[in-house]
Amino acid sequence: MRSAIYARVSTERQTLAQTIEQQVTRLTAHLDSQGETLRVEDIFRDDGYSGATLNRPGLDRLRDRVKEAALDRVIIASPDRLARNYVHQMVLLQEFEQAGCRVEFLDQPVGQDPQDHLLLQIRGAVAEYERTLIAERMRRGRQMKLRAGILLPWTIPPYGYRLHPDRPRDPTGVQIEPTEGAMVQELFVRYLEAGVTRLGLAKELLQRGIKSPRGNPRWSAASLHGLLSNPAYTGKLYVDRSRARPARLRRSATHPIGKPAHSQDPTPPEMWTFVTSVPALVSQEVFDRVHAKLALNKQQASRNNKTHRYLLRALVSCGVCQSACIARTTKHGHSYYMCRCAVQPLYSQHDQRCEARYSPAHQLDTLVWQDLCALLAHPENIAQALERAHGGHWLPQELQARKDALRKGQGSLTHQLERLTEAYLQGVIPLPEYQRRRQEVAQKQHALATQEKQLAGQVDRHNELAGMVQSITAFCQRVQTGLAHATFAQQRTLVELLIDRVLVANGDVEIRYAIPTHPRGELTRFCQLRKDYFHNIVEILNLADGDRGAVLFIVALDGRFIGRTAVDGDLLGHAMATNSLGEEAFRRLLVALCC
Repeated sequence: MRSAIYARVSTERQTLAQTIEQQVTRLTAHLDSQGETLRVEDIFRDDGYSGATLNRPGLDRLRDRVKEAALDRVIIASPDRLARNYVHQMVLLQEFEQAGCRVEFLDQPVGQDPQDHLLLQIRGAVAEYERTLIAERMRRGRQMKLRAGILLPWTIPPYGYRLHPDRPRDPTGVQIEPTEGAMVQELFVRYLEAGVTRLGLAKELLQRGIKSPRGNPRWSAASLHGLLSNPAYTGKLYVDRSRARPARLRRSATHPIGKPAHSQDPTPPEMWTFVTSVPALVSQEVFDRVHAKLALNKQQASRNNKTHRYLLRALVSCGVCQSACIARTTKHGHSYYMCRCAVQPLYSQHDQRCEARYSPAHQLDTLVWQDLCALLAHPENIAQALERAHGGHWLPQELQARKDALRKGQGSLTHQLERLTEAYLQGVIPLPEYQRRRQEVAQKQHALATQEKQLAGQVDRHNELAGMVQSITAFCQRVQTGLAHATFAQQRTLVELLIDRVLVANGDVEIRYAIPTHPRGELTRFCQLRKDYFHNIVEILNLADGDRGAVLFIVALDGRFIGRTAVDGDLLGHAMATNSLGEEAFRRLLVALCC
């Protein structure tokens, strides 16, 4: 029997207190007491992840192993370590049960009786109700104290202020830090001078060696904007200045997925809630002038300049340093995609400028558009890729042959077990020998049953991929008719839908496609799919792309698959050769690809 353990703590404080180590030690000791050795790869843990969400890396790896039928049992300290949501608990337990994996809880053992399952469901529902009730009471209590002006909304004060060490949430204990307060006043005055920008202020602060509010050697434009737009520096403390919403786009198209973050939308000033007064650092007049300049600079930002047309605007990244590329046109009329780290290193938070060359915009746009048209003109290549991803061009008759072989094997084992029982009843073999042989037959039956489950899942996946191929072919046929006479706006719309990212590294071009596999995928850009892309991995794909020798990797999603192809550009250099990858290397590649 192959067993695994899962442990989780919700906060970083619990991680530092080593409470998760106590869970691991306890679960490991339980397995040792049963005479079972636990492997390192069978320990799954999530340090600092809430049980109210299923987006946890350790849990994802555990679910992948269970789906592969690699585990027979999972041991967890208590149900709330698995999930704090009743529905999530039921989903996970049902998923594990369907895969033939048993879940055991040390604190609250659950049997196979209907009464035990009912008790587990009742406990989960009560725990979820208590958690929601406590959270709502705490929110209402904080809201009443904030409106009464007796509670600070800060856990960390803004730059320039200090809290009372004994009363950190008391508004009367807020004091000005002399050095930082003087720096805040200087930043407000300097920004009002003609020609001074946030980038210029960041450069000055870096040269003077003044650290950011978080202790970093550089100030970012975002941190300066937050400082210059904070009304607390006028002596008035407000809450509800912004409203959280789920993020619509990924933070980066070239970096690994992190914890999902929420974006903040500003609210109108009339919706702000006044809390209390604090010592002022700048006058209201100076703050209003700075606020007006920030609004004007936002309107005049270069990202709003649509004078020049760039087909791949905001879709190009540097293959050397992974920074985003900005599009610029010189006074002589030459357009380029430039690495931001080479043009504006402060924005990219790099110590040195990137040495990547500029990429001619017109040549790169033409190259990518031609490659996109070639991909849409040959949907059979995508169909072949999906078949390869499924596991090697399996035909339905081959699947049926394997299914028949497994059925014959199960029948043979059943007949063997009947003959063995008959021999024992007739006294031909003693009881110990009968038990030993019966156990061996039972193990073989369990192995065949596991293979049959895997085969059934592969048959379902084969049918699913057949539907994907049909949908992709229909999409390509619809799009092909208008490619030759597409306007720039139509080309831009198609590029935004089908291309996730274009990486350029000194002439080497890599295009990452996102092809819809379902009609609903045609309505949403890939960067707006905030999901864990490892849930629906098909399998490893290594596909040679015609004469260009490129390699395409594909992973299936809900209504999407993402492809990765290196193209050979005559004007931009030759593509880098890509070698075959194993499963672990492929997963590491997806970490960088699916973010």
